[in-house]
Amino acid sequence: MASSMRSLFSDHSRYVESFRRFLSNSTEHQCMREFMDKKLPGIVARIGDTKSELKILSVGGGSGEIDLQILSKFQAQYPGIQIKNEVVEPSAEQIAKYKELVAKTSNLENIKFAWHKETSSEYQHRVTEEKEHQKWDFIHMIQMLYYVKDIPATLEFFHGLLATNSMILIIVVSGTSGWNKLWKKYESRLPRNDLCQYVTSSDLTQILDDLKIRYTCSDLLSTMDISDCFIEGNENGDLLLDFLTETCNFNTTAPMALKAEIMQDLQEPEFSVKRDGKIFFNNNLSFIVVET
Repeated sequence: MASSMRSLFSDHSRYVESFRRFLSNSTEHQCMREFMDKKLPGIVARIGDTKSELKILSVGGGSGEIDLQILSKFQAQYPGIQIKNEVVEPSAEQIAKYKELVAKTSNLENIKFAWHKETSSEYQHRVTEEKEHQKWDFIHMIQMLYYVKDIPATLEFFHGLLATNSMILIIVVSGTSGWNKLWKKYESRLPRNDLCQYVTSSDLTQILDDLKIRYTCSDLLSTMDISDCFIEGNENGDLLLDFLTETCNFNTTAPMALKAEIMQDLQEPEFSVKRDGKIFFNNNLSFIVVET
């Protein structure tokens, strides 16, 4: 690996911008919204309506857009029931955005919000120190298990916080996605950062099997338009390449041989599909529902 290559996480502003470009060029949020509209109501309905209050824990809730979609499904299924919604999120900036979103959103009167500025491992440590553990009716961990060091211990811990007839919803990139193939092939040749690890639904289902925890797993089809990556000097393409490789300024710092190999692979059928003169990277997600 060339010494000039460095992790994308070493440059916060570039990471944020590359992530924004990823969302703009992918169907990530659209496919999540489709899941929330078509699949989540059925999951929510299975929790039961015998409770006077629903307790929901959001782990890595970010700026709250997905959280509020989830909460709306609970409100629709259980009208009038009080909802306690606690959020574990390490970024003060994201928590501030979340609070702003709540402040300008109507019909949240029956929801009590609380935010904890901490990582999931910090939350785990704090809760373990407490004598009585809060039990939760629904826990969701959406696109956040990449940032956990000990995934088996994390899954086991949160599974232990479930009340009876309750569930955990996990969304991560699918084992069938282009990400899985890209990470497995190039992991040793790209700069790594302790903040993030490569993990897909295939890894998680193996861990859950080992822990003998019951779950179901289904794929959400998603793509990312990476056509701009193949236009020399295209800023959007350069930022998307940074996001794909988790490398800051990949286009100008990667060794020529590595860059050529990755650019060729990104056009292959196992990574992407070509349609209407464009190249769409396989961004498939998986949703895993863990049960008590």
